[in-house]
Amino acid sequence: MKKNCLSFFGVLFSMSLVFSQEVAFEEYDLDNGMHVILHQDNNVPVVTVAVSYHVGSKNENPNKTGFAHFFEHLLFEGTKNIERGEWFKLVSSNGGSNNATTNYDRTYYYENFPSNNLELGLWMESERLLHPVINQIGVDTQKEVVQEERRLRVDNAPYGRWQEQMFKNLFTKHPYNWTVIGSLEHLASASLEDFQNFNKKFYVPNNAVLVVAGDLEIEKTKKMIQDYFGPIPRGADVVQNTFIEDPIQGPVKVKFEDPNIQIPLIMMGYRTPGQTERDAYVLDMISTYLSDGKSSKLYKKLVDDKKMALQVFAFNGSQEDYGAYIVGGLPVGETSLEDIMKEVDEEIVKVQTELISEKDYQKLQNKAENNFVNSNSSIAGIAGSLANYHLLYDDTSLINTQIDIYRSITREEIRDVAAKYLKVNERVELEYLPEQKNAN
Repeated sequence: MKKNCLSFFGVLFSMSLVFSQEVAFEEYDLDNGMHVILHQDNNVPVVTVAVSYHVGSKNENPNKTGFAHFFEHLLFEGTKNIERGEWFKLVSSNGGSNNATTNYDRTYYYENFPSNNLELGLWMESERLLHPVINQIGVDTQKEVVQEERRLRVDNAPYGRWQEQMFKNLFTKHPYNWTVIGSLEHLASASLEDFQNFNKKFYVPNNAVLVVAGDLEIEKTKKMIQDYFGPIPRGADVVQNTFIEDPIQGPVKVKFEDPNIQIPLIMMGYRTPGQTERDAYVLDMISTYLSDGKSSKLYKKLVDDKKMALQVFAFNGSQEDYGAYIVGGLPVGETSLEDIMKEVDEEIVKVQTELISEKDYQKLQNKAENNFVNSNSSIAGIAGSLANYHLLYDDTSLINTQIDIYRSITREEIRDVAAKYLKVNERVELEYLPEQKNAN
């Protein structure tokens, strides 16, 4: 959901800095299975109400993809007690802002309000859960919205289909092999009953975590939460399926032509472990070492010194079950994709066979500290972190302790993990090319 309701209080949230002190929180379960997390910070009169549902694109039927993202839009259509088209007006007229996001593993909704409207935020999210209106007019309206979003962000965007092409080759068994936005054909052919059944299955309190963070009174907030969410019936248990991928027998070479680009792109993709694994944290540091900033190894070598690339990148996209480590670049002039790949591979081999310098290691630690602090630099950021750490890591305390994992990673681990996962014969090589015009 990309529609924002901006207000003075939205700016205030972004300015409400919380530095490196420990984030205090309290958590408990309602009788219906909803997990509740409370964080009290009375320094600024603002509050975030957020609900994260353990449903993402990986939970979809392979023949009905796009549902999780579609619901991110659909559930703003209205409820039994909030008329269609009134959701955003209700938020903005009360000094708030709101949004929602979907990924492979979860769907997240939130409202930011001045703290005297905490109860309004709780009521609205309970309405979304208990009384959503899912009818044909709402479905038809949001189908048009999602169609336009896909055209803008994927089909007509330069390099917009790289993830689609890479992931369907990295993952052959796991549902990560389709994109979060899914198939427009699947959405177009789906019935109203399909959408209603999806809501009934996944939008239940026992598949959700409610986070309330900011200027609140704990006992008063607990009472309101019980009043608004306690009576909602528990749903059937949601089973998170397990998918085991076979090792990649490669390299798997893929070519794709995009009519929206003029400069080719080379990408190498490696399947990596899920985000809770220690190795995933090490891979984060490796990507920082290789391409984060102008002093990083790949940027300095390929962009600054050899002037072979317009851009280089390396990132570890960790999800709940698996990750995808992606590295590549855009060539300059007559530089070939093979040349870029060769230079990148040389730097990867160095990481795999040599210890990085103590100076570079300290830079990695400093960046990890900075990223950790920035992720919790606002009340809204803290709410999102609390929800994710509980829902996807099963450890809410990571909001205070995750940085200790990065601090404990050694130079030897960086070398060994690079050698373990960044193997040429276990990767996908994607040549993302300009469309070849027919000579006729």
